Amino acid sequence: MINYVWPLALVVLSNVLYHSCAKSVPEELNPLASLTVTYAIGAMVSLVFFYLLNPNADIAAEYRKMNWAPIVLGLAVVGLEVGYIYAYKAGWPISTAQIVQAAVLAVLLLFVGKLFYNEGLTLNKVAGIIACLVGLGLIRA
Repeated sequence: MINYVWPLALVVLSNVLYHSCAKSVPEELNPLASLTVTYAIGAMVSLVFFYLLNPNADIAAEYRKMNWAPIVLGLAVVGLEVGYIYAYKAGWPISTAQIVQAAVLAVLLLFVGKLFYNEGLTLNKVAGIIACLVGLGLIRA
């Protein structure tokens, strides 16, 4: 059970920290300049943990196994980061921006899952879509 729960607990904790930091980027600091530091730290921490968790591993051998996904993921992560920083600079409240994007994302991912990954679209999921849309309406009110 712990192997099932700890990754999402890490995501939740990291998201709280992430949004607090994104909201706290100084107004006068260009978000892209900020991200150069963010990604440099992220790259160093990733490399350290790679070797701590895999002491005999070969990073070059791992790089040879890659496909297109890590490259596109890097582009997507930059989009997420810049989008949130600019959203907060534009005045989105920290309590609302993530909820709005999560609701829209949840609806879109149901269709992505169905179209590209052959995941089922059940009545419960349709009810979830409706709940997300109602929630967006309530947040807007």
